[in-house]
Parts: sequence; C-alpha cells; structure tokens
Amino acid sequence: MTSATINPTRMELTRLKGRLKTATRGHKLLKDKRDELMKQFLEIVRRNRQLRKRVEEGLEQANGAFTVASAVMSPEMLEQALLYPKQSVELDMTYRNVMSVDVPVYHFKTKNEDSTEIYPYGFAQTSGELDTALESLSAVFQDMLQLAEVEKTMQLLAQDIEKTRRRVNALEYVMIPDLEKNIKYISMKLDENERGNTTRLMKVKEMELVEAHDFKEA
Repeated sequence: MTSATINPTRMELTRLKGRLKTATRGHKLLKDKRDELMKQFLEIVRRNRQLRKRVEEGLEQANGAFTVASAVMSPEMLEQALLYPKQSVELDMTYRNVMSVDVPVYHFKTKNEDSTEIYPYGFAQTSGELDTALESLSAVFQDMLQLAEVEKTMQLLAQDIEKTRRRVNALEYVMIPDLEKNIKYISMKLDENERGNTTRLMKVKEMELVEAHDFKEA
C-alpha cells in the first residue's frame, strides 16, 4: 500500500530509486549467501551422519567389551583398575569462518603421544576385554570430538540460514514491492502534474492568441 506521507517530488523519486537499487542488489547478495550456506549445511549433514555412525559403532563395541569385563571381574577390581587414569588430554578451540559465520574447530593433544599408554593398570589381574574396551574408547574419542564440532557447526549454520532467509523474504515480499509501488505512485503524480502544466500552458497560449487577434481586429 502506498504511504499517504509520500511527497511526490522528483527528489523523493530519485531517493526511492536509489533505495530500490540498493535493496535489489542486497537481495541478490543475500540469496547467494543463503544458497551457499545451504550447500555448506548439506555437506556438514552428510559428514555428521558418517561420524555419528562411526561413534555409535565404536561406543557399542566399547560398551560390549565393558559388559564382558564387568562379568568376569569383580566390581571392586574393575573400579580399582580404572581409579587413576594414566593418560590426560588437552583441548584447544579455534574458529574458522564459513560465509561470515564463525564455527568452532577443536584440537586435542594427549599428554603422552604413545597410543599404548592408555592402560592405568597392570595386566596380571585384569581381563583382556577391559583392554579392548579402553582401546575402543581411545579410538572413538577423536570421532566424538569431531562429531561435537560438526553438530555445533550445523546449529550455527542453521541459525544463520534462518536469519538470512527472513531477510531475503522481507526484501522480496515487503520492501522491494513497497518501493516499486511508491515509485510508480510518484511517477504517476509527476506525469499528472506535467500534463496539468502542459494543459494550462496551452490554455494560456490560446488566450494570448485570442487577445492578440481581438486587438488586431480592433
């Protein structure tokens, strides 16, 4: 709907045309950003499915081994074996930019880089299934960390996609149509005023010709 406060002048028309040009360019840029974000989001979704499958398989294997170990070892012996962890992990977080969205990147480093240094117990009094469980957990830890990173990235991208979609829709269905209607309204008013001025000039000229003719006749 055309605003009743629109001032139908050439200056206002020029201003609205400039706003329309800016809005149209912004609409195109936001659409391109939304499409690229969707592309990145779908790639992250595919990676998330692969990682989740690996993590679930690894945790299932580890839980199965722990179940067997707890069946062949007494609860006291199992608790004593795992009471003091031998390995520790340091976690760092940085950010990378994906289409103006800062998403986290996790990095972890173990205190001891030797992969065999994960058993906080001697092997004489423990079950081999406990070793298998710890190996499975150690192997799946990196995938769990990547899964957390990917899921946080998905959440941030989804939020920005929704925000960008709302902006695109606001420009496409509200702002640009309103600007076009206002420009059309002002253009019609200016054309109407121009026709009115032309009609008045023609009448003035006709009156001058009549007066000149009457003066000549006299």
